[in-house]
Amino acid sequence: MSNPDSLAGQVVATDAGWRVPGIANLHSHAFQRAMAGLAEHQTNPEDSFWTWREIMYRFAARMTPESTYAVATQLYAEMLEAGYTRVCEFHYVHHQPDGAPYADPAAMSKALIVAARDTGIRMTLLPVLYMTGGFDGRELSARQRRFGHDVEGFLHLLDTLRPLQDEGLRVGCAFHSLRAVPEAAMREVLAALPTDAPVHIHIAEQVGEVQDCLALRNARPVEWLLREFPVDRRWTLVHATHLTPGETRGVAGSGATVAICPTTEANLGDGLFPLRDFLQAGGRWGIGSDSHVSVSPVEELRWLEYGQRLATRHRNIAVLPGSPSVGRTLLAGVLDSESDATGLPRDAQEGVWLDDDAPALAGASTEDLVDRWLFAGNRPLVRTVRVGGRDVVTGGRHVDRDAIAQRYGATVRQLLAD
Repeated sequence: MSNPDSLAGQVVATDAGWRVPGIANLHSHAFQRAMAGLAEHQTNPEDSFWTWREIMYRFAARMTPESTYAVATQLYAEMLEAGYTRVCEFHYVHHQPDGAPYADPAAMSKALIVAARDTGIRMTLLPVLYMTGGFDGRELSARQRRFGHDVEGFLHLLDTLRPLQDEGLRVGCAFHSLRAVPEAAMREVLAALPTDAPVHIHIAEQVGEVQDCLALRNARPVEWLLREFPVDRRWTLVHATHLTPGETRGVAGSGATVAICPTTEANLGDGLFPLRDFLQAGGRWGIGSDSHVSVSPVEELRWLEYGQRLATRHRNIAVLPGSPSVGRTLLAGVLDSESDATGLPRDAQEGVWLDDDAPALAGASTEDLVDRWLFAGNRPLVRTVRVGGRDVVTGGRHVDRDAIAQRYGATVRQLLAD
């Protein structure tokens, strides 16, 4: 539950400007940054997530370890410039396009790890188990084969990656979705995981997914998960957009975090998460940039609130008793869930310094600083970002921005030419 007291000492005026906490990005598919803006033309009068997915599959088929590194470094530099200091990478493009493993089966995962280390962002790597093409257990399609593992191969991948963990890297586990991972496989993997490993899963993102689950399991996805598995604080439910009131209370009571991705959910036409009811139930949540049509915690948090205003035709929705500031309530919410969702403890040296010369912050106080940061315009206000004792952003620019951007541009031109 959002606790306004968690901001004590976190939003402070310093000689270097206003300091605010870095924000955890709880849901990322790094390769999708390179396709942002390429799915904004109608392919079907009924365009939805399911038609967008066809474009994503075609793009995913082109990714290699080298291009993954180039795209991820650009993305992670952008995240740091925006004020994200850690990222949960929900990584499912594991193999070669035909489904055959690379000579090093962890090659794609390692490309992401190196990208995070080179840019300076802290990462929770979440290798994804992806086994079936639907709730009915159908085989993966040709386009999905590079995502797939059996349980033995997946556990071997996790065992290969865990020794690479350090203060900036945590290795957890993700189940792609209930439709992509059979129940028995979920149980086998959970039994083999370290008890403190973060567990993430896409769930209840689309109405079609809910309908299929009802038809084949006689239960809604979140209803079924809460009934069949010991969901607790180590779990992060990604999207969880389509909930009944009972499911909303159930998730809140479990202690799990919901990773809400407002710009992607809007871009894909997913729907609106029931934020107000979830806050009132004491639910824990964070934000993610998911497909990276936007790489901005300001925009995610702003549109999390604005979506609720549009739906209810009221203002100032994300508030709680003792926390009447929308901005401070939102910032407290993302801070309260980050350690459980990422598995990474907060670093006392980590922080974001805002540009106190910016007109939007003129005369700001501790009480209104966060509201003004989130709701007073679109000029980026981040000046300096420090992670692990290193200034990775200075003057609003990542320290390696030019070299990263040059490599990214060459990579994307090649991807689009292939």
